[in-house]
Amino acid sequence: MKIAFVGKGGSGKTTLSSLFIRHLAAARITVVAIDADINQHLGPALGLDEEEAAALPALGAHLPEIKEYLRGANPRITSAEAMIKTTPPGHGSRLLRLLEDNPVYAACARRVTFDEGGTAGSDGDRGSDPDAASGVRLMVTGPFNEADLGVACYHSKVGAVELCLNHLVDGRGEYLVVDMTAGSDSFASGMFTRFDLTFLVAEPTRKGVAVYRQYKEYARDFGVSLAVVGNKVQGEDDLDFLRAEVGDDLLVTVGHSDWVRAMEKGRPPRFELLEDTNRRALRTMHDRADEAYGARDWARYTRQMVHFHQRNAESWGNARTGADLTAQIDPGFVLSESLLTVPAHA
Repeated sequence: MKIAFVGKGGSGKTTLSSLFIRHLAAARITVVAIDADINQHLGPALGLDEEEAAALPALGAHLPEIKEYLRGANPRITSAEAMIKTTPPGHGSRLLRLLEDNPVYAACARRVTFDEGGTAGSDGDRGSDPDAASGVRLMVTGPFNEADLGVACYHSKVGAVELCLNHLVDGRGEYLVVDMTAGSDSFASGMFTRFDLTFLVAEPTRKGVAVYRQYKEYARDFGVSLAVVGNKVQGEDDLDFLRAEVGDDLLVTVGHSDWVRAMEKGRPPRFELLEDTNRRALRTMHDRADEAYGARDWARYTRQMVHFHQRNAESWGNARTGADLTAQIDPGFVLSESLLTVPAHA
């Protein structure tokens, strides 16, 4: 299952994504979490302190190694340098699986565990006994730093995420959760089509629902499955506003949380003490995500991947690499769940 969280800046999408991740981890579900936002706050939202969050390795810093691993023995890809963020897999490519250990996770992922007190630690600091702590693998794109000012686009940093998503084969009962960049910036790449379900976090305000309308309009032609989570809902008036503006896309709402306030102060209680209404909201989101899996269309998923690769190749990729990158497309290859049991190529 591939899940995205999007929304206006300040809507609470990182907080909601972190709660959903904790909910899955508490159920002992396999989770890989990725912070793909320009503001790197998912680690702290999962309970890491500033030093631990700053020590997380950036995916972008390991892009050459990621490309080299993923291209494997694919004869259509002549070198790692010839790969761009949209390069699709083909016969001979190495694929990523959520349940495995691989060089990409070894270099870029760190395990965040949650103990019964609600606190977190990276790299198994709380112990490796699965009965003592739940946890997730966390990866981050890396922050937009001083060296990037005036010379780099942030979306170049999320290229590693898109490449990994293109090469990911996943199944029911395991989750990839991505905290996306805010607002319509999510459409700067084809990554918005890489998910089984997108949760759009919307406040009960005109600006909040404006982002929803824009997102739905952009995603309309790509079959993106969208569910709205109303956040910071304080009463019936807020609820009525969202119902009127969002309609049937409104899945669930979340209100004030003392648990979240304590978490933001670095003192999270045990997760089981999260308010009942908010726990029910997370279960509803979980149920909706599981339903979305049944509608997965691997053939369409592969076609969309190829579509965006062709567009990127023609608009800038061919000129940058000096090669016809559309030749990387393997017309006989379709991602499918059956590939979960196929060993990775040596």
